Amino acid sequence: MRRLWNYIKKLLTIAKSYISPMFVVLFIASFTLWYIAKLNYNYTTELDVKLKISGQRFSVPCVVEGKGTNLFGYVISTSRLNIPLDELEYTVMREVTQVGSSPDDKIRLHIQPTSLQNAISVRLSDIKIRSVGVIPDIEATNKSK
Repeated sequence: MRRLWNYIKKLLTIAKSYISPMFVVLFIASFTLWYIAKLNYNYTTELDVKLKISGQRFSVPCVVEGKGTNLFGYVISTSRLNIPLDELEYTVMREVTQVGSSPDDKIRLHIQPTSLQNAISVRLSDIKIRSVGVIPDIEATNKSK
């Protein structure tokens, strides 16, 4: 590791005599401006949208379309979209198992993809949601006696 570091130092000292610092600054500035110019185009990509529904946190893969600046801003932000359960369409799946002397109800809610797509689209108005991937079921347990 030390040999590698010494080799890099030697390369940097040699490069200093051939490359001016102003060239490096202008090269970095031109790359930054080029990147900013490319962010104005529209892009379609797959992003993991972070959600919080009924107290449960998960990510859903979505195919999204939007300006590069908006997509870049969403990728940088770490906020979760809080979606109330009453805004979504879902089917209730109930599983009853016998645990000891009392039955145990396991209730899972299967969210309809189109309703989730609409709910996400309302909250991310600058990004167009093209499709929603696999949505995990929301689980709620009720103990009946």
